[in-house]
Amino acid sequence: MQVSFKEIFVKIFRRFRLFLKLLLSNRSRFSFLNLVNPRDAFFAPCDNRKIIHVDMDAFFAAIEQRDRPKFRGKPVIVGGDPWDRGVVSTCSYEARPFGVRSGMATHRALRLCPQAVLLPVDMNRYRAVSEEIFDIFRRITPLVEGMSIDEAYLDVTSNSKNESSATRLSQQIKAEIFLKTGLTASAGVSFNMFLAKIASEINKPNGMAVITPDRAAGFLEALPVHRFHGIGRVTANRLHGMNVHTGRDLKRLPMEALVEVFGKIGRYYYEVVRGIDRRCVTPVRVRKSLGRENTFPVDTANLDFLREKTLRLGLEVGGILRSMNRRARAIILKVKFADFSQTTRCRQFIQATDDAGIIANRGTLLLDECAKAFCKKIRLIGVSAHLEGPDEQPSAQEEFAFMQSINPKL
Repeated sequence: MQVSFKEIFVKIFRRFRLFLKLLLSNRSRFSFLNLVNPRDAFFAPCDNRKIIHVDMDAFFAAIEQRDRPKFRGKPVIVGGDPWDRGVVSTCSYEARPFGVRSGMATHRALRLCPQAVLLPVDMNRYRAVSEEIFDIFRRITPLVEGMSIDEAYLDVTSNSKNESSATRLSQQIKAEIFLKTGLTASAGVSFNMFLAKIASEINKPNGMAVITPDRAAGFLEALPVHRFHGIGRVTANRLHGMNVHTGRDLKRLPMEALVEVFGKIGRYYYEVVRGIDRRCVTPVRVRKSLGRENTFPVDTANLDFLREKTLRLGLEVGGILRSMNRRARAIILKVKFADFSQTTRCRQFIQATDDAGIIANRGTLLLDECAKAFCKKIRLIGVSAHLEGPDEQPSAQEEFAFMQSINPKL
């Protein structure tokens, strides 16, 4: 049997990507990678780090206001057609006091703020601006992990400017972004990714905050639990029911109690309230999940229709997995109701699979399992696969990322 050059190249590339992933996730063990100058090494040590989290302010809306001066100072909504069940992608800060938020139905956003300017999403233009911003990051350090089109972590423990102060470097980055693009960004500086993320949210928009090691414990103890990244409304309410309102309260709970109540994700809560986050900034990210979803033209409660859509989505996900030579270790069903509330169901496979039929059938079984609880019409069905990776023993942070992909409100 002849093997094409393309097949050989794909196999080599996949093995190199796996090697790179393993190297990145264990780079603190390799002393020869622990070099000072980023020109001499692609990696930095994972302990005693200087991390910056940069988050652009109302990115899509800010670009629109920059390019169309007549909209500056006015509430701007970037999103889908309100007559075609569109949703808000983002909105300017002028629209937020009216209650407009990303993810809500566009027609509802316009009811809350009828004077807002509604603009369609122009993703090609936003990506071009994003590339300009990420070029600024990469000129400073090769250790840049993009979390989305407008958000990234930078490990600046070693950097091309030989700047010892991450705070000064963060100020320089913000200034360079504004000079290059005319847009503002908020930044957080700390010694790990979790704290840098929280710090970037403190003084938005166009702000900066620093959480140093000597301040971390007191800061986290005073922080309300709903402000912890990874603790959403549902989990916060459960914690409140346990008389846990701040980091200080959360810190009193032993790991065993948190795991008993919240499962494996309890380990994550136990660690982050103590300022522990072992993740390293990883420039190359291996895809952890793959999904497809369908928003219906009209809200429906027709179970046969929903089964058919779920089956088709499952077959599509399975087909894509096989073409990528990846396998699913769990299947997630997402159901969004007419009022935008949503529920999810997840089941793990005994053995990881790329069989589209198995994935599709499991999706419909999950739908049948929770169909009796549906008391509202449904606007969207989604099927996702949590992918098998090189590391089958995920860290607490990786487990959290998976759980959050299942339920963003965790």
